[in-house]
Amino acid sequence: MAEVINNKEKNRYELKLDGHTAIAEYILNKQGVLFFTHTEVPKDLEGEGVASKLMESAFDDAEERGLKIAPICPFVKSYIQRHPEWKRLLAEEHRF
Repeated sequence: MAEVINNKEKNRYELKLDGHTAIAEYILNKQGVLFFTHTEVPKDLEGEGVASKLMESAFDDAEERGLKIAPICPFVKSYIQRHPEWKRLLAEEHRF
């Protein structure tokens, strides 16, 4: 599978595959919290693990940079519920 990139100019993580782009949009605040606001996977890529790869790479990047995460997007929150090992990255006020 292709590599996930952090497109800082557009404030989103991107995974380009087969001419399509899956995205996870975020807002990074001054306190070092990544607020994930929206994820989108093109229909042609659904069911191929693209969103999971996108989130795993984004969370790995956040952890490497010492950032915390805030799952505003319902998909991101449900992903963390299914993969509780990522709860360690949750910003204090966004723990569940």
